[in-house]
Amino acid sequence: MSGIGIMDKVRLGIIGIGNMGSTHALSIVEGKVPELELTAVADRSGSRREWAKETLPETVRVYTEGDELIASGCCDAVLVAVPHYQHPELVIRALRGGLHVMCEKPAGVYTKQVREMNEEAQRSNRVFAMMFNQRTNHVYRKMYEMVHSGLYGQIKRVNWIVTDWYRTQAYYNSGGWRATWAGEGGGVLLNQCPHNLDLLQWICGMPVRVQAFCHNGKWHDIEVEDDVTAYLEFENGATGVFVTTTGDAPGTNRFEITMEKGRLVCENDRLSFYELEVSEREFCYTSPEGFAKPAGHETALETDGQNLQHIGVLRAFAANILRGEPLVARGEEGIFGLTLSNAMHLSSWLGHAVEIPFDEDLFLEQLDQRRRTSRVKENVKETTFSTAGSYGSETSQA
Repeated sequence: MSGIGIMDKVRLGIIGIGNMGSTHALSIVEGKVPELELTAVADRSGSRREWAKETLPETVRVYTEGDELIASGCCDAVLVAVPHYQHPELVIRALRGGLHVMCEKPAGVYTKQVREMNEEAQRSNRVFAMMFNQRTNHVYRKMYEMVHSGLYGQIKRVNWIVTDWYRTQAYYNSGGWRATWAGEGGGVLLNQCPHNLDLLQWICGMPVRVQAFCHNGKWHDIEVEDDVTAYLEFENGATGVFVTTTGDAPGTNRFEITMEKGRLVCENDRLSFYELEVSEREFCYTSPEGFAKPAGHETALETDGQNLQHIGVLRAFAANILRGEPLVARGEEGIFGLTLSNAMHLSSWLGHAVEIPFDEDLFLEQLDQRRRTSRVKENVKETTFSTAGSYGSETSQA
């Protein structure tokens, strides 16, 4: 996108000031994103509006509805940080209102809805971005660089066990919409794992076939999945396994990619690489010894060490609006990780593997069956939890 003339700051409104929306608001008013100016917020929760009036500068307007904020004329751009079902509809309204849009993850609940959002973005001349802050992490950027360099051959195997998403029952009781088919549209796949699924497809490419086993309420009193094991097949024949849960303590976060000429392992925020001297494929067919293994060695990897997270995404968003500089993630890319989670859900519901692309109407039909029988939650105790140190901080209701 081209810049917008002599403007030196982008006036931003935030729709939804729960856990993540309030974090973004404070980052901006504290000057961490110098080219953004917070001018308005909106939230349906009276307590959150009171928080905004007490905490944010008096110049920040406070609205109840996102539509009021969009129509106010006091913003050049909006950040959408509301429950998942509302993401596409609010993004579409903001784009039609002539505003640039940053959308929190996930892009939506189902791909058919997100596809409509993407089509609207294509018709507009506004900037549309996704809050995929983990793409700013130097470790994942290095993995992307190495895989896409072509120096180490094709991917053969992908394994990601990400079970350090532990959540208590109090967390699930903190909102009536949370962990329900009608309110949230899914569990760990849709709430905690959008970053992981985005990184998986960004670094490794999209699988073409998925078979998943999603266990609903295995570790918590909830109706959606809190334990998932998925098998993936890629176009080049590579396979993968993705495992996640909110019920393990202590958890594990190990992302391993085996290529023809080496193996990348990301664990505990550290990246290691074992490089083979020759490609395994070449060695397999040229070695005369039946039990020989290709020689290799651990290779020290250097990164730039930068990990700006949400602030980096917001700075890039402002810079793209003002000067056309690159985004961290285009909004249209949000559909890819969602395609993976939708495929995993659909496979589990049907009891067999599904191809990607899958039947989006069938997915929506299956989701609607679950929405119709979604239970009303009792013992709800609204709480805004600290998200410090969590890269998967969830959005909350506006």
